[in-house]
Amino acid sequence: MFEILHKKVNETITITDEEFAYAKTLFVPKKLRKKRFLLEDGEVCMYTTFVEKGLLRSFTIDDKGNEHILQFGMQGWWVGDLYSFLTGEASEYNIEALEDSELLLITKPSWNLLLDEVPAFERYFRILIQNNLIATQRRLMCTISATAEERYSKLLKDFPDISQRVPQHMIASYIGVTRETLSRLRSQMISGN
Repeated sequence: MFEILHKKVNETITITDEEFAYAKTLFVPKKLRKKRFLLEDGEVCMYTTFVEKGLLRSFTIDDKGNEHILQFGMQGWWVGDLYSFLTGEASEYNIEALEDSELLLITKPSWNLLLDEVPAFERYFRILIQNNLIATQRRLMCTISATAEERYSKLLKDFPDISQRVPQHMIASYIGVTRETLSRLRSQMISGN
């Protein structure tokens, strides 16, 4: 069950087989069925989670009942609420499986132990957090400066199979438009207008 994690770690840093074997002992494997929650609004995020297989979404619900999707967590990605995980404060997010998923969970004490015992993992997580910050800033700029069509096109370019794996209303939520607007965009793109 650790194949994808091992591959992703090795793409970022160099670690020995012994170091990775030790790291594996600190993770808790979990299978999460479609439509089940890994985290719900108001809970403390007790784990940071690696997606070995499947697809999750991180979202919040506003006062009007509208969902706002922050992230899709695909195979090879990390999901969680880093703020809640690090501070122990309640999360404002929900994390739900969109497909049956196989996950690797690590608690904060185990995460800290991993960083202490295998310093290369400190570099690994620093790189991940840096990359996440850059991606978040780019997404924010795209959200405030790009048209809905540009945001949708970028999503399809970055994740070509997303429209086969995720319902259209969730894609609309992710790019910040209504379902009707997304339907209109898709029709215009198909007709070439």
